[in-house]
Amino acid sequence: MVKIGIVGGTGYTGVELLRLLAQHPQAEVVLITSRSDAGTRVEDMYPNLRGHYPDLLFSEPNVERMGQCDVVFFATPHGVAHSMAQALLDTGTRVIDLSADFRLRDADEWAEWYGQPHGAPELLSEAVYGLPELVDHQRIQQARLIAVPGCYPTSVQLGLAPLLEAGWIHTDGIIADCKSGVSGAGRTAKLGSLLCEAGESMKAYSVGCHRHHPEITQGLSDVAGQAVGLTFVPHLTPMIRGIHSTLYVRLTADNLKRNDVEIQQLYTARYDKMPCVDLMPWGACPETRSVRGSNLCRIALHRPQNSDLLVILSVIDNLVKGASGQAIQNMNLMFGFDESLGLTAPGLMP
Repeated sequence: MVKIGIVGGTGYTGVELLRLLAQHPQAEVVLITSRSDAGTRVEDMYPNLRGHYPDLLFSEPNVERMGQCDVVFFATPHGVAHSMAQALLDTGTRVIDLSADFRLRDADEWAEWYGQPHGAPELLSEAVYGLPELVDHQRIQQARLIAVPGCYPTSVQLGLAPLLEAGWIHTDGIIADCKSGVSGAGRTAKLGSLLCEAGESMKAYSVGCHRHHPEITQGLSDVAGQAVGLTFVPHLTPMIRGIHSTLYVRLTADNLKRNDVEIQQLYTARYDKMPCVDLMPWGACPETRSVRGSNLCRIALHRPQNSDLLVILSVIDNLVKGASGQAIQNMNLMFGFDESLGLTAPGLMP
């Protein structure tokens, strides 16, 4: 049984960790922290968890106590894991960070996008980017520190990786047109997330300057083996959960004769035996509601008018495959379990 601590358990990713870990046969949550809600029972804050954590109370963060865990998840805003990660690693506890603190390899680039100096630049070279479908599982198994990818980067990278790896598409002019549910903005009260502001409306935001842009281009460039040019436009949609990424790429001149079957087979071979990616039939249109509550990335391929343009549709639940579920997927690999252990529940319908 893996003893687990959670830092920052009062946000949406924190409660999603609790929900998923309650079903995990090898997981025991022994510690959960919150400075503002110390002493509150988890069940009192989250009635959906009644009966699962009867004795678990929120407590003040304490490195000595957290160091008694096998692994600690950071479900915190950026900048928090920086200050505690090294001390935890020194105790032998492994760290899985759901924030952006260790996703970018360049400390100066991180500081530029997040508006503060990086608090632990010495750990960046050690942190393993935890996208299991694109990273050698042995690296995750041996890692002390995992950086869990963001939600947009997960859907975009999984949607584009097979074509970039094969070299079938141009690496410039890639467009990622992405939509997110309002839970992606977190649980803290914000004007733009209020029902009267977000309901019955859709808008683009952070066009050309979203913090996930450097993370996406870093990952895509690693896959392609060269720099990738990306236009990334996120949108806020009036739904609670979900990411829908519509990705536009163009086949290179040498690959214009590739037919639909070949392109579909490329994806089939790439994601064969990967339990958290579901490749749909050619021309299908995956819905965000089909993955709600699941750890799946569902992908479908299109080629409008049989031109050089390919359209890839990629959907995930931003709180599961885009955050907490993927974090547990990494934990499973770290401790030698099947990567989908505790994560096989189907999506919620309706």
